[in-house]
Amino acid sequence: MNEPKLPPARGPVSAGVISTLTLGESPPRVAGGDPLGQDLQLALYLCYELHYRGFDGVGGELEWDPDLLRTRGELERLFLAALREGAGGGDDVGGVLEDLLVEPVDAQGISHHLRDNGQLWQLREYVAHRSVYHLKEADPHAWVIPRLQGKAKAALVAVEFDEFGGGRAERVHAQLFADLMDELGLDSAYGAYLKVAPAQMLAVVNMMSLFGLHRSLRGALVGHFAAAEITTAPSARRMAQALTRLGVDPLFFTEHIEADAVHEQVLRRDVIGDLLQREPDLAADVVFGVRATDWLEERFGELVLSRWRSGGSSLLAPLSETLLGAGDVSAETAGGVPAPG
Repeated sequence: MNEPKLPPARGPVSAGVISTLTLGESPPRVAGGDPLGQDLQLALYLCYELHYRGFDGVGGELEWDPDLLRTRGELERLFLAALREGAGGGDDVGGVLEDLLVEPVDAQGISHHLRDNGQLWQLREYVAHRSVYHLKEADPHAWVIPRLQGKAKAALVAVEFDEFGGGRAERVHAQLFADLMDELGLDSAYGAYLKVAPAQMLAVVNMMSLFGLHRSLRGALVGHFAAAEITTAPSARRMAQALTRLGVDPLFFTEHIEADAVHEQVLRRDVIGDLLQREPDLAADVVFGVRATDWLEERFGELVLSRWRSGGSSLLAPLSETLLGAGDVSAETAGGVPAPG
């Protein structure tokens, strides 16, 4: 397995975690700091990645290092508190899911922009952002499988089976995304763009890992998964239109249009329905998962669109300053990647 390289640190906490992973130094203690900021989000991502593919040159035994787990726990407590504050409360599962099914007529998110006016360099940036998750698509959700029972477990596994290509390696969604990256001249190696992904993107992925790795947050993970599937189909339709307009194969997104429309019904009826019939006290956690997902995605969208509107890159460094991938697309070919703004 080709593990990704460690990214540069973004502050004292992420630097301390990197020193632990590479030099064996004691992990840092985390008493405060911005839980949504660059430093703490990268530090938490590094801790979580040890449970996925790890990093080049980092020993696998560090996955369960007690001191590093203590640091991760301190980061998680800060992050979870910020998520609860940002997402708000409530336990009306039906109401919060119904709200997601109705898109405002004047909505203007990233997919709307890319469909209507997006340039190729903006599409490439967006794909680079999302690669932090989509190259391990559905992996974080697999953590919840042993925490479910009966119909909820069977239905969620059925959704995951589709996400993992229905038994066909070339149809695994992460592979389809890698194929899209290759077509766009991006580096499709796992973790290639972690070094330039901002905290707003890392937070979205860290939330999935947080929910998945804690049995006490199984309801939140299911709520998050349902929210993601409900909102994906209409967004994927717009993205497919954007790629078609820009002359790029839309397969990754067309694959999600019909599949996720079915998945959201399965998650609402069979997964959430059965889970809450067995454990009705998890209703507030399901709502939390839905609202936390919506809140973090909104923060990410606001960052990207505000940077693009100002004429700058939404990444920590524009793609013209990073290694381009197998296609070696130049800045000119990519539509004129701008300097940071």
